[in-house]
Amino acid sequence: VQLVESGGGLVQPGGSLRLSCAASGASGFTFSRYAMSWYRQAPGKARELVAGISSTGGSTNYAASVKGRFTISRDNAKNTVYLQMNSLKPEDTAVYYCKARDRDNYEYWGQGTQVTVSS
Repeated sequence: VQLVESGGGLVQPGGSLRLSCAASGASGFTFSRYAMSWYRQAPGKARELVAGISSTGGSTNYAASVKGRFTISRDNAKNTVYLQMNSLKPEDTAVYYCKARDRDNYEYWGQGTQVTVSS
């Protein structure tokens, strides 16, 4: 499974960004079989879960620090998961990673995309 994140960049406090994570795999790859998550890692800090979404999209969960500001969604027809980030704060600055988890709990990670919130 290959995951490619995009959409990161520099944004002012209070601004918005939408991250995308495009998934692909070998013949027979079925995106809808994977639960997807976004994590982030700030300099000098541990990687932390930001948001997760079930394989069907019917269930989501969020870290307390982003609830009400971030929205995770997925489009199984496009093999893509999104993270809409609104009301961004300087403390949201981090490298954001996409993770896929299959039904056997194997995990796959993307290479990350940098998000910097600064005036």
